[in-house]
Amino acid sequence: MTATATAKRTVRLRVRRCDGPGRPSRWESFMVPVEPGANVISCLQTIAADPVTEEGRRTTPVVWDANCLEEVCGACTMVINGRVRQSCSCLVDQVAPRNGDTITLEPMSKFPVVRDLWVDRSRLFHALTRVRAWAPIDDTFDRGPGPRETPDKQAVRYTLSTCMSCGCCLEACPQFLLVEDETKWDTAFVGAHAISQARLFNAHDTGRTLKGERLESLTGPGGVSDCGNAQNCVKVCPKEIPLTESIADIGRQTTLHALARWFTGR
Repeated sequence: MTATATAKRTVRLRVRRCDGPGRPSRWESFMVPVEPGANVISCLQTIAADPVTEEGRRTTPVVWDANCLEEVCGACTMVINGRVRQSCSCLVDQVAPRNGDTITLEPMSKFPVVRDLWVDRSRLFHALTRVRAWAPIDDTFDRGPGPRETPDKQAVRYTLSTCMSCGCCLEACPQFLLVEDETKWDTAFVGAHAISQARLFNAHDTGRTLKGERLESLTGPGGVSDCGNAQNCVKVCPKEIPLTESIADIGRQTTLHALARWFTGR
């Protein structure tokens, strides 16, 4: 291996830090040596091993959330150089290509900060319960082969199923605002991720058993009509899920659902 391939360089990590909920935030900078192919998580791990600021002051390790480190769990979402994304798949060579470049890390602003870059995403998962994002199976015995589907339907549903509840779409959405009061979560905008999951399960032969309940939830306050069509969500989705198509599809479904209720009186 050549010396060029193994040579390290140094980048500056500028981190917005916060000691806990309701505490004031502050900025700290760290000079971090990086190898070719390093990601942002590896830089944070380097800081954790020896947390000394750029000025030479010893501090506490930076706190962040992570699990799989391969863009599957969605836990390591943060704002990197002003753009929300996954820190495990964010390569330093791409966001800070030159020696001495600065990478700015901030927690997502649409969720309460637990500490530093770690946020509480409970509202995100609560939104999935609002739209009943599951297939209702209440037994474990063998039901035999499942319903057959066309390859085209399988392809659409597979893409929707890759959502990892990372929160990128919510951070970028101007309609999704920080709501710390849990009693108001059921009337606040539900978000693109939950709308897309409603589309996924409504398209499932077993999941559509709860289709009426999902559409009823998405017709009310905080439902699909609260979407402002900014289309920021689809631009930042790390899985390239067609979120705007899902929003349009659920918009049509809720309209037909409301008309059916009006004509039938149910």
